[in-house]
Amino acid sequence: MDDSVRAIRPAAQGPAGPSAEDLMAQVVRGSEAAFEQLYEVVAGPIFGVVRRVVRDVAQSEEVAQEVLVELWRTAARYDSVQGSVLNWALTLAHRRAVDRVRSAQARTDREQRAGATAPGREFDEVLEAVTARLEREQVRRCLDGLTELQRESIMLAYYGGHTYPEVADLLQSPLGTIKTRMRDGLIRLRDCLGVTR
Repeated sequence: MDDSVRAIRPAAQGPAGPSAEDLMAQVVRGSEAAFEQLYEVVAGPIFGVVRRVVRDVAQSEEVAQEVLVELWRTAARYDSVQGSVLNWALTLAHRRAVDRVRSAQARTDREQRAGATAPGREFDEVLEAVTARLEREQVRRCLDGLTELQRESIMLAYYGGHTYPEVADLLQSPLGTIKTRMRDGLIRLRDCLGVTR
């Protein structure tokens, strides 16, 4: 059994421990300590219900966590006339798990429909080539707007694959000077290319 599953198993409840209903009454009043105790009682069964519906362990853990958060946030909605706290929690878990499965299925169906309506190439190769060429021309134009020292530093680092210390050695300049040139040059490039943060 992996640790993530073991971590949400309920602890054995001693005979003197408060009931889930008593704990829920305290949770409604905002008691985090009571919620921790309630968590120990309901987390394992919640995970079990979700796991049977969702099947994937990681998604089941995520859904179980969502249910426990919902349990904390909506504790005031619990009505003991409708059933026990555990039954209420398991109903929430089952609904949330079914919602997750339906959502995943709807996403898969949409992707399959989109794939069926767009046979052939996944993208327009001509558009991609023209866009790439225009972007290259714009970068060249913006590089030409830099000082010679900035352009040289950036070309060595980004097109030559050199590290900042290597650029400093190649240009026989202090590392701090190279970093300043690069920073200033990259800011000017960003502005020229219209890149927003």
